[in-house]
Amino acid sequence: AVRGEVVVAAGDLEAKLGQAGHGLPFEKVVRCNIGNPQALGQTPVTFFRQVLALCDWPALIDAPEAAGLFPADARARARAIMAGIPGGTGPYSHSQGAPFLRGEVARAIERRDGHPCNMNNLYLTDGASPAVQAVMRASLRGPDDAILVPVPQYPLYSATLRLCNGSMVPYYLDEAADWGMSVDELSRAVNEARAAGKNVRGLAVINPGNPTGQCLSEENMKEVVRFCERESIALMADEVYQQNVYAEGKTFISFKKIVCDLGSSVELFSFHSISKGFYGECGRRGGYMEAHNVDDGFRALLYKLASVNLCSNLNGQICMSLVMNPPQEGEESYPLFAKEREAILVSLKRRSRKLVAALNELEGVTCNEAQGAMYAFPQIRLSAKALAAAEAAGRKGDQFYSMELLKATGVVVVAGTGFKQVEGTLHFRTTFLPSEADIDSVVDKVSQFHKKFMDKYRD
Repeated sequence: AVRGEVVVAAGDLEAKLGQAGHGLPFEKVVRCNIGNPQALGQTPVTFFRQVLALCDWPALIDAPEAAGLFPADARARARAIMAGIPGGTGPYSHSQGAPFLRGEVARAIERRDGHPCNMNNLYLTDGASPAVQAVMRASLRGPDDAILVPVPQYPLYSATLRLCNGSMVPYYLDEAADWGMSVDELSRAVNEARAAGKNVRGLAVINPGNPTGQCLSEENMKEVVRFCERESIALMADEVYQQNVYAEGKTFISFKKIVCDLGSSVELFSFHSISKGFYGECGRRGGYMEAHNVDDGFRALLYKLASVNLCSNLNGQICMSLVMNPPQEGEESYPLFAKEREAILVSLKRRSRKLVAALNELEGVTCNEAQGAMYAFPQIRLSAKALAAAEAAGRKGDQFYSMELLKATGVVVVAGTGFKQVEGTLHFRTTFLPSEADIDSVVDKVSQFHKKFMDKYRD
């Protein structure tokens, strides 16, 4: 859905904007459909790019002129990485990722969680998506095998389940309780699935949420782990937005920490990525999966799947190690790194609040606070006349609304239909990634369009 019909139409409109006398009512397409920060003007983190540049051209590391271009700690980091991955960024690595880089990530996970991390349980991947897909491919034997997936969900989960010929068992997040996650709802979903003959093998949790932006409390996470242990269900923890937490009193806690704190034996697959956070290195494709409490036979199967693709790209692996091991206080690069990190995260928080406040002022629209991640997921209530127009156009109400918004303003959002939603409700997902300079314009355009749309289709 995030690259679906509306996005294809947006590409056609962009091509038209390049023509003289295009006749469109806007001069720019603003892509709020996907969490792609640098495409919307976010600046890369300097230290990460410096180390990556040196790793791609290691002759620079000790070149006389390098001292004037790269800080000493960036050169030292690149030197250590090059010593740890002989041959540099060009050769294949171990299929799970270069051992040196996995060791770097493992030590960072230990510092974050206060519990050991075995680097042999880590798989460095081309972003989090291939890791999610690998777990599903290894877990699902046919349509009677199922995974519990939150609704609303990120389409990766429903699409992969279909590709693997497995079944999706939806559990519904509670919009009236800030998209809260309830163990009672999980129990309902599992019981109904089992009554229908399904073998529920896994529970997917996205925390912070996508598209909903909620952040789970520590107590809620403990309830989830106990539920999985009680029901003998593996836990798939999608934690790619762990740096993106904005709500007062909220903080990120990993499921790995919760599982270890509880001494739980639950099978846990944790996913992280370099695409989100304050770094947004989406196109570089880097991520990791940790397989905790997983037996050797299943780990061997994951290794076999990783071997099919030989290895993930080395630049992504390096970047993942840098994301997990950024400059520390006292190092030369730390002041600039801390300044860049703070500026991006504070700005995202400011933009999220501005967008959500504006959405809540619109007729028939309600939107929960974005506690984390990069998205708002407002509910829109459309008139019977608007729904009839949507049906005549062959679309659901939110799809029709999203397409009309694009054609009128150039703003690209994704209809809630693409994420699944409670029957009878309509939503759309929008990022708050447009720059400070652009977000006011996006808010104004959406507000003006919405008023005209509601007036046009008033019953």
